[in-house]
Amino acid sequence: MMAPSVYLCSRILILLSHLLPLLWATQGCVHEHLPNCPSSFDCGYLGKIHFPYTTTQHTDCGLLQINGCNNPRATKTILTKGRTPFEFEVISVTTESTILLRDLDLHERLRNKSCEAFSKNYTLPPPLSSSFNIIRNNGVLFRCNRNRTLHVMTPPDDARFFTYPCGDDYDILYGYSSAYSNNSERHRLLLSENCSVIYFPMKDLPDNSDPFTFVTSEIVLRLSDDECSECYRKRTGHCRFVGNQTFYCHRDGMSRGLKMGLGLGLGFGIGLPVIVIIGWLIGRHCKRKYYSSNDQLESREMYSDTYSNPDPENGSIYFGVPLFSYKELKEATNNFDHTRVLGDGGFGIVYYGKLRDGREVAVKQLYEHNFRRVEQFRNEVKILANLRHKNLVSLYGCTSRQSRDLLLVYEYISNGTVSSHLHHSSSSSPLHHAPLPLSWPTRLKIAIETASALAYLHASDIIHRDVKTNNILLDANFTVKVADFGLSRMFPNDASHVSTAPQGTPGYVDPEYYQCYQLTSKSDVYSFGVVLMELVSSKAAVDMSRSKEEVNLSNLAVRKIQESAFGELVDPRLGMERDGEVRRMVVSVGELAFQCLQRDRDLRPSMDEVLEALKRIEIGSGGKVDVEDLEAGEGNVSTVTPAATPPPPSPPPMSPDWEEVGLLKKMKARPNSPNSVTDKWKSEATTPNVSH
Repeated sequence: MMAPSVYLCSRILILLSHLLPLLWATQGCVHEHLPNCPSSFDCGYLGKIHFPYTTTQHTDCGLLQINGCNNPRATKTILTKGRTPFEFEVISVTTESTILLRDLDLHERLRNKSCEAFSKNYTLPPPLSSSFNIIRNNGVLFRCNRNRTLHVMTPPDDARFFTYPCGDDYDILYGYSSAYSNNSERHRLLLSENCSVIYFPMKDLPDNSDPFTFVTSEIVLRLSDDECSECYRKRTGHCRFVGNQTFYCHRDGMSRGLKMGLGLGLGFGIGLPVIVIIGWLIGRHCKRKYYSSNDQLESREMYSDTYSNPDPENGSIYFGVPLFSYKELKEATNNFDHTRVLGDGGFGIVYYGKLRDGREVAVKQLYEHNFRRVEQFRNEVKILANLRHKNLVSLYGCTSRQSRDLLLVYEYISNGTVSSHLHHSSSSSPLHHAPLPLSWPTRLKIAIETASALAYLHASDIIHRDVKTNNILLDANFTVKVADFGLSRMFPNDASHVSTAPQGTPGYVDPEYYQCYQLTSKSDVYSFGVVLMELVSSKAAVDMSRSKEEVNLSNLAVRKIQESAFGELVDPRLGMERDGEVRRMVVSVGELAFQCLQRDRDLRPSMDEVLEALKRIEIGSGGKVDVEDLEAGEGNVSTVTPAATPPPPSPPPMSPDWEEVGLLKKMKARPNSPNSVTDKWKSEATTPNVSH
């Protein structure tokens, strides 16, 4: 007679053999009625796109349909349906959750300077409004009826508000958002009570020019954190469009009820035999007559060691850099103590910390609400992991992407930024040394070391894209450490440019990059030209207290040079009038900066040429040496042997979301510059810096 346990197991296996084919057949029937959505789509210059975007061939596979993907040369657009259709040009898909668009209707009105552009708040039409939010630089304007609000039209002298007339009916008022005084705050409140408040995307800070210069038709959208997004990101499903702005969460072609039924069936069909077998093994094990007490103790200790490790990420790496646990960095920064803040920027706050091994570090905590935080995090880790240069900040490690917060760990640089020393802006952190006046030899050393770091980056096919004095750190010996690679881009060496939406800091952005959307290594050269002018003048790159034409230091510097008034630009503390050698070097650096600030990028020198020119200025040749004479070593000129630097490492692999890469083209020859910046300059290039 068959034993009861064997009989039970045989009956369960028979039941399982009948149940599984039935469930598989049911699953197959469901799949036949659901569309098949690929994981990504090819879309011309946008590259591969993913959910929430889709194409006209797969309309039910995403939330936003992009037209023109089947034609590589066609402009990619989004067309909304409804009473009033809207058309948007797709400029770039920044990440899986953000997209850069141009509102073509608003673009036309701004281009024609039509006041109809300001008739009401800028809002998104459906379906964009139901799934996306505008997140780029929304600014405030006031639309004031001229007849009813005359008493609020004249602001106080220090309120810094401006008025733009729109016909006979109303005016548009706006002001510097960064320069509100108490009077301006009161005036702003008065305007809010008497005028219509309208919000618009802006590409620059408002100034006393007309609003058509700083309001933009380009908008950055981010996918709303709604149930549909949760379906895709947290439940690994696909959010499918049904109609009337309703969606359903599709996961592997099965409904929730079917998944539950399959789970129960498999649980009973497979789980029960497993339980029976385990029970039999446990019973057999219990019949043993003795146990080793030492074995029990060892087993308990192994269990304790495995599950009580406070740093499960220790020993792991991400893009070649060590991973820190959130707990360790929280401890290192004393629970992110606000008294340890070294600075903050557009992407995060930097804290001073001390690791368990005694190393002093700077810990950058990326803002949770910042839409580019993950992209910046990955970008900075990928780039710094492969770079080694004495004038680049070192990355010690980071947390994993699954950590509670995204944290980057750098070497601690104690002497603050070049900006703080030039402009005497005291750091909010007591950990930074007080800013000190910089002598001319120190400033020239800063210029040479910064140029060396940038030349190394360009040799490694990397564009920094955010060169500014706030990103140039100084250690205790005033040695330069270039930092902040969140906006940096890999740049293939067989291309003349990368087409991408302009990013950077106002006052430093290459105007040609801003206007043409073409990023090149010469964009860094332009930004470095602004840095050189800051070193010469001690003036800020952007200063709203200066006149309209001189708000940007680049405009001011070029104008002073062209008017033979370069001396008015130089910081008098440098002693240029008293020391002939300082005068020679300052004038030569000014001439070099002027070349870097040329509006046409082909007229700018390369960063290697800039570095060599600065070295020649330092040793006394003034940068006026013919190249052939320099190579031959003739005359009284000493040849300069560049400092040995390690060969550039292999760059990280190209990211799948690279923008369109331009083709090679020959560089135009630069015209010869005059003998000195104190001479009259002849140049067609003026450099108004319209920054993003």
